[in-house]
Amino acid sequence: MRYLTLLRAAQPASPPPPELMEAIMKLGEDATAAGALLDQSGLAPSAAGAQVKLSGGELSVTDGPFAESKEIISYALYEVRDKAEAVEWASRFVKAHRDLWPGWEGEVDVLKTFGPEDFPPQ
Repeated sequence: MRYLTLLRAAQPASPPPPELMEAIMKLGEDATAAGALLDQSGLAPSAAGAQVKLSGGELSVTDGPFAESKEIISYALYEVRDKAEAVEWASRFVKAHRDLWPGWEGEVDVLKTFGPEDFPPQ
């Protein structure tokens, strides 16, 4: 099963501590070695993005930044046995932030992606 994790947090005023970046790199290495991590990356602030919306049959495009106080600032895509394993990887990521960046707050959405197992044979 594949799970996409999305980290939501306020854009920080300062860069993350070097110790946190080292812990994130180590966690990525561990997840890759375990065969769980397929892809990950940080995301630029929403000011560099756009939203494409369909409403009432009309398409509109709005440039960022978006109004939300928390933005999606990174993602990871995992291939795991079940949701519990995806939650464990996400928890390790958040715990590293808690332990190495005092005062940091954020949340991770853990979302299952559809796969062949989710659709009956035609």
